[in-house]
Amino acid sequence: MQPILNLTSESLSEVKYILHDIDDTITNGGKLLPESYGALWKLSRAGFQVIPVTGRPAGWCDLILREWPAAAVVGENGAFVDYWEGNERKRFFHPSVPKERLRDRLKQIEEACLREVPGCRVSKDQPYRVCDLAIDFNEDVHLGMDAALKIKAICERFGAVAKISSIHVNTWFGDYSKVEMAELFMKEVLHETDLEKKVVFFGDSPNDEPMFKRFPLSVGVANLAPFADQLTYLPAYITKGEGGLGFAEAADIIIRLKTGAGNR
Repeated sequence: MQPILNLTSESLSEVKYILHDIDDTITNGGKLLPESYGALWKLSRAGFQVIPVTGRPAGWCDLILREWPAAAVVGENGAFVDYWEGNERKRFFHPSVPKERLRDRLKQIEEACLREVPGCRVSKDQPYRVCDLAIDFNEDVHLGMDAALKIKAICERFGAVAKISSIHVNTWFGDYSKVEMAELFMKEVLHETDLEKKVVFFGDSPNDEPMFKRFPLSVGVANLAPFADQLTYLPAYITKGEGGLGFAEAADIIIRLKTGAGNR
C-alpha cells in the first residue's frame, strides 16, 4: 500500500465515481464528522458521482439517498441499489434475492446465533432491513473476533452467505455481494464499462477485500493497517488519518489532482 500522497493525476484521468464503505471508513467512533460529511459534498460538487456501498439497511439507504450528496447507494451488502433517475427515487434488486420464506429462514439463523453465542444481539438497525440479518458483535456489544467467527459459522451452517464487518456479521440468502452488485448496477443501469479506470473505492476492513481486488484505484483508511496481514488483495493506497478523517484527507488530494481545486 502506497501513501495516498503518491496518487497521481494521470491515474485519475477517467475517474467519475467515488464508491465507499460507511462504518469506520467515513465515520470515526460511529459518528459522521464534519470533515467527512464535508468531503462528500466537495467530491459531489467537483463532479464525482458519490456512491456509498454498505451493509446498512434499506431504511438508512433511503435517508442517505435523500439527504446526502449520493447519486446511488448499494445497500444490505448488495441486495439492492437505491438511486436517482431524474427526480425519481428507484430501487434495483439483485435478481438472486429470494422471494419466498426469506424472513422465516433468517429468523431460524437469528435464534441459533442468540442461543449459541452468549452476548451477541440482533443489530439495532434490523427493523429497517428487507433482505438480510445483521448480528451485532462490536457495535452496541463488544465480543471480539472469536464471537464473530462463531456467528459466521452458524449462518453458513444454514446455507446462508455470511460476511464479517467491523461491527456486524451480516448474513443472507442469494448469490450477491457488494462488488457484484456495484458492477451489475454500473453496467446495467449506468451503462458504464472500463470500471477499473472510472472508480475509486474506499474501505476499512477485510470484508472490503473483494472491492480492493476489483478496483485497482482503491484506498484504505489508516485503520485498515492492522488487518493488512489478513488480506491477499490490499488497496493500492492508504491514508494517514483513520476513518472519516482519512477519507477527507484523500478526498482533498483527489479533488486537487483532478480539478486543481483541493481544500480551500
